[in-house]
Amino acid sequence: MSSLPFRTLAPYLRESFGRPVYRVALDAGSTCPNRDGTKGFGGCHYCDVEGSGTGALAEGSALTRQLEAGIARVRRRDPNPGVIAYFQSYTGTYVDDTRLAETLAVVEPFCPDPVVAVSVATRPDTLPDSALARLSALAQRIPVWVELGLEAADDAILTAINRLHTVEEFLEATRRTRAAGLTTVGHAILGLPGDGRDGARRTAEVLAESGVEGVKVHQMMVLEKTVLATRWRRGEISVLDPETYVSWLADFVERLAPEQVLHRLTGDAPLEKRLAPRWSVHKSEIRERLAAELEGRGTRQGQRHSNAVEG
Repeated sequence: MSSLPFRTLAPYLRESFGRPVYRVALDAGSTCPNRDGTKGFGGCHYCDVEGSGTGALAEGSALTRQLEAGIARVRRRDPNPGVIAYFQSYTGTYVDDTRLAETLAVVEPFCPDPVVAVSVATRPDTLPDSALARLSALAQRIPVWVELGLEAADDAILTAINRLHTVEEFLEATRRTRAAGLTTVGHAILGLPGDGRDGARRTAEVLAESGVEGVKVHQMMVLEKTVLATRWRRGEISVLDPETYVSWLADFVERLAPEQVLHRLTGDAPLEKRLAPRWSVHKSEIRERLAAELEGRGTRQGQRHSNAVEG
């Protein structure tokens, strides 16, 4: 049992699978509707065109090699690991039904050991019924997580950063994933341009309302080859310092539901690609500072959730 005043991923994975579990990131090469012109061009303003995927569909054999190589890397650390096959790049369900079936079939020879779960990153506006049916069928054999980006709970902010979906589309997507028997992980970014401390609080409240089982949150980062990089160089935007981020993060965690699992508390990217922030603070220190902040306030995760019972 963790003594932290918030729920973190590692204990949840040990409870769920009975052993240490590691992610293996896979790049199936899908693209995104706000890159290919379906909704827009250029992608989200914070998204590095090279950082999330190739944009070229990987053949099944190539995906198999990625998974085998990832499993081999993990086994060098742990001889009996559990593995989450994580389709990370771009929008995992933004492909036709045949292509999605081929992609998911890659993991089947490795299930249920060492692959103990499958996670698919996608957008709330690219979840056709056919994709949900495919994921639901796989979930009969192995847990399936759907990772959905909310990022900010404000339609104006989502438009301004070229995200090009709405808060209601996110909520509707979570209703549909839940009905399909899938585990859902919501994503949030604190400190986006125009989205201040109140925005961080509101985003947590929407994530709590949505009922997602997991939450990933990180600070806004300015990466090379992004729209944010251009604006940052012009001095038009700023990033959060560690102290401010931890304070906002505490507000955020207080407003989540107590049972939601925090999969991530901070973000990272290679220094050669990351312009800002350039913190010298390790992610473990952010976790420790967050715990100290909540303990100093006398609060915990869920303390300010709308259904929390004061005591």
